[in-house]
Parts: sequence; C-alpha cells; structure tokens
Amino acid sequence: MYKVIATDLDGTLLNADHQVDPFTVATVRKLESDGLQFVIATGRHYCDVAGIRNVLGINPYLITSNGARIHTPDDEVLHADDLSPEIVRRVVRPEIVGEHGRVIVSLFADQAWLIDRDAPELLKLHQDSGFTYEVTDLVNYHGGDIAKALYIGDPADLAQVAANLEREFGDTLYVTYSLPDCLEVMTSSVSKGRALQIVLERLGVDASHCVAFGDNMNDIDLLETAGHPFMMNNANPDLITRLPNVPRIGNNFEAGVAHHLRKLFSIDDELTA
Repeated sequence: MYKVIATDLDGTLLNADHQVDPFTVATVRKLESDGLQFVIATGRHYCDVAGIRNVLGINPYLITSNGARIHTPDDEVLHADDLSPEIVRRVVRPEIVGEHGRVIVSLFADQAWLIDRDAPELLKLHQDSGFTYEVTDLVNYHGGDIAKALYIGDPADLAQVAANLEREFGDTLYVTYSLPDCLEVMTSSVSKGRALQIVLERLGVDASHCVAFGDNMNDIDLLETAGHPFMMNNANPDLITRLPNVPRIGNNFEAGVAHHLRKLFSIDDELTA
C-alpha cells in the first residue's frame, strides 16, 4: 500500500538538537532496504540536507528550499525555481527587513548560504552536515541563482516583515514560516506539495501510496498532497487549526516519526540496528 515516505526535517524527523538519532537511522535504513523510497522535504539548503542524508545513510529524493530545488538520489537537479534577481535585490533592503537591523537576512544560492552578518549561534542547527554560511553584503548582491530568502528574528519583527512583503509583492511570492522565528520567501510557484507531486510523477507512484510527515506551516501543501499525511504532536498550533483532520503522532524529540513508521510497517519497535 505504501511506496513513498516523505518527511520534513526540523521539528519532524530531527530531534530537539536538530540532529538524527540512531533509532531513526536504523528505522529509515531498514525501510529503504525493504524497498521504500524516501523523500526529504525541507526548507533547508540542498548542501545542508545532502550532509544530513549521508548521516541517515539512505538515498532519498531531496526537496529543499521548500520546493525551489529538487535533487534525485544521485544528485541530479530535477527541478529549480528561483526568485527573480530584481525581487531578491528588493527583499533584502531595509524598507522590507526593518531599519532597526534586528532581523538576520539570508539568501540560499545554488551552492552557498549567504548571510548579512556573523551569527555563530545558527551553526548549532547544522551539526550533522557541517554546513556553514558566507557573510555577504546582501544589499549590493546581484540577486542571481537564489532559491530562497530567509529572515530570522523575533516573531513580532517577522510579522512586520511579512506585512511589508505583502504590501510590496502581493501574491507574487510564497511567504511561510518554518519556525516561529524563521520567515521564508520563495517564488509563488514553489511549495513542498508541488515538488512532491513532481517526484511522485517521476516515480510513477500515485499520491494515495505516499505517507508524509510534517510539523509547521511550510508543510501544509506536503500534507495535503500525500494520501496518508501525519502531523507531529509538537506541531505548530496554527497548522493543527488549518489541518484538523490530519492524524497527530508522537513528538520529534521522542523519535515520533520512526516509532510511527515501525507501527505502519509492523517492524519490531525495539530494533536499533
């Protein structure tokens, strides 16, 4: 019945330290060896996710930057959808970000994470991959080859950024939250759900044979696309309100995805290797 397993990372497959645990690694490797195809669907950068994939030890499709990039298991670019250079140059300006300077601004280029200041506290989120940023003068950046803009800051400041984006760009952008302090911006044709549909079509698998897991607002389309969606118990309350009929499972900090997969596929829950 189930042929494809699609999962978000932060707040979902990764634990509270934003890392993969041995129980989850054992689970996904067992399922892949049994013929299941995994799809990782995340807002993270492709280079970052490739490192996490290597820790998991599986060969998934990678949906990154919330669907702006899709890579096959052998790292072929299957799909890319960039923000226009003109928009990139506008979304990093103080009139959008805020003249106060409190919001950290990042751009995800093809092979690099560009950031407007040194922010070493963010590197703890990338322990498994070792992915790091390049401090860049974003206001004077040319704007080409950018999959995503990311704002990190206090939720109140981000709410103002979101309002500025809405006023300036309307529905020409896809603006969503991956965490309460992370506001993400892609072109309007991008979403995890649309990217998942591209992967399913390539595999020749109907969405009714796909399981999906998520926890936040950027997972809405992913969960709506999969035939068998599941929401983390630690999910954003706004996501729970938006998708009240999606079943809730365990918490990410208790390997909830791995435990639920073992139930779905009748695997001994004590297996750790």
